[in-house]
Amino acid sequence: MDWLRQLPIGQYVDGSGSWLVRLDPRLKLAWTVAFLVTPILAGSLWRLALVALLLLLTLVSGLPLRLWGRGVALLLALALAVGGLAAVLPTGSLPAAPLQRPPAELRLVPGPPQQPPAERSGAAWELWRLGPLQVTRRSLELGISGATLLVTLVHSANLMLLTTPPEQLVWAISWSLTPLERLGLPVGRLGFTLLLALRFLPLVQEELQNLLRALATRAVVFKRLGFKGGLALVLAVGERLLANVLLRAEQGADALLARGGHWLDPRALGQGHARAVALNGGAMVALLLLLMLRWKLGTL
Repeated sequence: MDWLRQLPIGQYVDGSGSWLVRLDPRLKLAWTVAFLVTPILAGSLWRLALVALLLLLTLVSGLPLRLWGRGVALLLALALAVGGLAAVLPTGSLPAAPLQRPPAELRLVPGPPQQPPAERSGAAWELWRLGPLQVTRRSLELGISGATLLVTLVHSANLMLLTTPPEQLVWAISWSLTPLERLGLPVGRLGFTLLLALRFLPLVQEELQNLLRALATRAVVFKRLGFKGGLALVLAVGERLLANVLLRAEQGADALLARGGHWLDPRALGQGHARAVALNGGAMVALLLLLMLRWKLGTL
């Protein structure tokens, strides 16, 4: 029943010895934004290359396999399932466009006697068919797009959270939003709120773990409950989870007030230790190279 603790999704793991931990949090945030933004309006080859690059970075990051192996396997299985369904399911057909020229004007000039008869050239629209299932070029593109976006969205954010303490991450976000202070945006308070939200993520997982353990100890059989009974049980568990999380939040707020706590500007946290200049410089050059390749080859 401790499977949630075995999947450290969105939690910083200290002492991993990875070079990603020593990387500047602002560069990690920029790389994550690049993984999320560059697939927009990009071709299928670029999306697949981003997934391969993200998996390669994970392999050479120095993180223990137990931290990301099971999560990546489940994520890839889910992405393959989503991409396969998107590729097989019908995508709909567009209405036929009116002809701009009469069909009688089309003439196929016969070739030499030994050559095959003349025919229309071009890539086939339908790539595979098995009964009612078919894969077209459009559905295959949609499947690749959905699967790759799911992997880059989830795994890039999880990789950043695994190797970045919440204080440094909030400091990087506050540093990026500093110019917005001239417009009256309370950047410091927003950063402190985000820091508290990141601190509450383990509490939410713990409450969900306790509720699932309570269901397991009571030997609840969903088949005997039926659809309505199972749905009512799921809603009751969700209601209890929300109530417990809100209770934890209220207790945390009371503890802060009792100790005379006040909000702290995340930019005052600073950096915990010295950064590797060569590592940060290489990461910045690689990021610029990635953006240049997206501009040149992103439509492939």
